[in-house]
Amino acid sequence: MAEASRTLFRRTDRELAEERRDLLEGMRQTKLSINQAYAGFNFTEDPDLIESYVYEINALQARYSYLLRRVRALGE
Repeated sequence: MAEASRTLFRRTDRELAEERRDLLEGMRQTKLSINQAYAGFNFTEDPDLIESYVYEINALQARYSYLLRRVRALGE
């Protein structure tokens, strides 16, 4: 019985490929955002803006790490 319920929730190869494609696109967009945040950080002198860029970069890096873990999990 447990085996039957497990197969009901198994995703198709197409669904997995679509999820992987979406995750990779998210990684690409996040990497672009990280680069933009670094550019803003490098060209500002205002302490408040510097602090906001530091938080933004850290948040984006955390998002990138999450997406990378998800992609790796799909590959197994």
